[in-house]
Amino acid sequence: MTRKGIPERLTWAVDLLDPAPGDRVLEIGCGRGVAAALICARLTTGTLVAVDRSATAVEAARRRNAEEVAAGRAEFRTAALEAARFADGSFDKVLAVDVNLFWVRSPDHEVTALRHWLTPGGALFLCWQPPDARRVGEITGKVAPVLTAHGLATDVRTGRTATGGSLVAVTAVKPSATGRTAPR
Repeated sequence: MTRKGIPERLTWAVDLLDPAPGDRVLEIGCGRGVAAALICARLTTGTLVAVDRSATAVEAARRRNAEEVAAGRAEFRTAALEAARFADGSFDKVLAVDVNLFWVRSPDHEVTALRHWLTPGGALFLCWQPPDARRVGEITGKVAPVLTAHGLATDVRTGRTATGGSLVAVTAVKPSATGRTAPR
């Protein structure tokens, strides 16, 4: 898949995620599967599980990524994050782009689940392209403290689109036995 026509927020977020060939990745709010395709292009032995509450979006994502689904590299599920269930340690990395539940209400339930689903040393990437630059501080001011309260080491990263739009990511790492706290 070429990057032409792909929203910059998605390429920026997947570049931050930087999936390794063997990573097990969860994408929250996969929409029509554009970021999923970018992620799968970097996986060889790794896998992607993507969830979205819209059955229509999930079906479009499956069609867009049909080769990856057939190869067993990608799976798409219709589910709201708060209803999803995965075994502890299922994922090395988790990505969510423009999933507002993390800053418009208390995401304690979801963050608790994500912390369980991440492997030790696993990383969470929560990314947004806010409608205006003033929202960057509001988003980070609400999201980072919740992640920190759940024992995750957080970092804030910002960027710009070619047209000057703001991009923001709050990344978080689950501590490992070795104490690693930087996204890999």
